[in-house]
Amino acid sequence: MRRTRNLIMVVAAVGILGGGVLVARGMTGGEQGTSSALPLAGVFQEASASPSPTGPTPEELAAQARAKRVKALDAALKKYAKTVPEFSVAVLDRETGETYAFRGDEKYETASVVKVQVLACLLLTAQDNDRKVTSSEDALAKKMIRYSDNAATTSLFSRLGRASAISACNKRLGLTQTKVSSSWGLTRTTVKDQVKLLDALVDDDGELNASSRKYADTLMSTVSADQDWGIPAIAATGEEATVKNGWLSRSTEGGLWIINTVGRVTGDDVNVSVAVLSHANKTMSGGITVVEKAAKLTRTNLKY
Repeated sequence: MRRTRNLIMVVAAVGILGGGVLVARGMTGGEQGTSSALPLAGVFQEASASPSPTGPTPEELAAQARAKRVKALDAALKKYAKTVPEFSVAVLDRETGETYAFRGDEKYETASVVKVQVLACLLLTAQDNDRKVTSSEDALAKKMIRYSDNAATTSLFSRLGRASAISACNKRLGLTQTKVSSSWGLTRTTVKDQVKLLDALVDDDGELNASSRKYADTLMSTVSADQDWGIPAIAATGEEATVKNGWLSRSTEGGLWIINTVGRVTGDDVNVSVAVLSHANKTMSGGITVVEKAAKLTRTNLKY
């Protein structure tokens, strides 16, 4: 009779407490394994299947992994920066929407990478006038981007309205850290602004229409062979790269070199804009090594 009463009390307790397994075990003592406890098996099984605390969400795990990659890249770039002239680098990833920058707010003279700003302004101006680029403008733009022709750049710069016009176009494209110079090659900018500009050249919802975006991509993906350095060095086999480089031996820096590279890398699993700006390089070739190494470090560590 004692076992029967205990069983009744267990059932009642479970019914009142809604599956309180610990209560049931406390009242039956060592009898829960006997035949009289068999009707409760379903109760015990159901209670033991209650959810356990959840772990990190996929988004949280991705953020943790990203933070580790950024930390590793910061360390790698700081270590490299101690051994070479000053540089900055930025990456904007269209796949994730994330931007990385190392010394991103430092300003550098553009040299010939400013020609991408001139190209963007030419395309915006043509759009505003509801027309295509003229044959004359097309010839100048091709020389400016593919061969970095300075005379062609000066001609377009003047036709568009010089520094004030380029500045107005930059504002439309979201550039906030760039000051255009009347001597266009001495325009000052940051890597953060440069990746914004590069991204504007491919943004479906941005200021440039599809025709303009295709035009810019065509020119920047077909630069002359002797200028196909910088950002293309980080593209893997089968990926596409666009680029515009800048190089200038500055008399104000004792003949040391400004070496800059901006461009994009795209493929099945990559869609990034990358900019590296540097100065005080002893030689042009040495500067090219610096900017390519910095760009490669971003790819190795961010794993894009």
